[in-house]
Amino acid sequence: MSPLRSAEHASPEPDGFLGGKLRLRQTPRGHRAGTDAVLLAAATPAATRGLALDVGAGTGAVGLGAALLAPKASIGLVEIDPGACALARDNIAANGFAGRVEVYEADVLDPASRRAAGLANERAELVLTNPPYLTKGRARASPDAAKALAHVSAGGLRPWVRACLALLAPGGTLVMIHRADALTECLESVAGRLGGLAILPIAARAGETATRIVLRGVKGSKAPLALLPPLVLHGPDGKFTPLAEAIHRGEARLPW
Repeated sequence: MSPLRSAEHASPEPDGFLGGKLRLRQTPRGHRAGTDAVLLAAATPAATRGLALDVGAGTGAVGLGAALLAPKASIGLVEIDPGACALARDNIAANGFAGRVEVYEADVLDPASRRAAGLANERAELVLTNPPYLTKGRARASPDAAKALAHVSAGGLRPWVRACLALLAPGGTLVMIHRADALTECLESVAGRLGGLAILPIAARAGETATRIVLRGVKGSKAPLALLPPLVLHGPDGKFTPLAEAIHRGEARLPW
């Protein structure tokens, strides 16, 4: 969701993701994809064959990661900012995904904008989203306009999730990464809409409080909620744990 004026604002050299399997040009300012994007992409089942949407795609890190991890899936990158969309299109071409990954330039919160971009409701088998973590009026926004747009939502989480669920087919799966202290809001936003919820806490080190959660649920399911053991990212030496390293190299998925 990084707001960019044009593709010329991209960093001159692409950043490497998933062990260098993905090369991603990003803006040198504003929001930059990192571990959150890697973790969200790693929630993509290899067997996905239908449409998978990355909602709030920015320059495409999550969606392009999903394209690598689910080679039979069709991928849609949903993004409001024209400059970010331009970079996403560059990244699609540079990584050889033309014809399988498409950019939908739209305001996901506006049904008319979604329709105008060609997004139909209830078509996606999988929706991946890294929503803005802050709500306007409840937190101080970054003075950097790019970061502010990426991190702060005017309407909060519920409208964002409602839009994601409108795009998700019955029986489809929504996966969202968010702050751990927003878990109550996350659960409220999907109540009565998703079932079979699985919550994966993400902790920097063993014994530390989780700072992120990854929430997965199935539209229309009535299955109970499962709270999973935390995924620990770093060992005592500060290096990635073996599983976290494998996830960052694109060689493992989240331990659902």
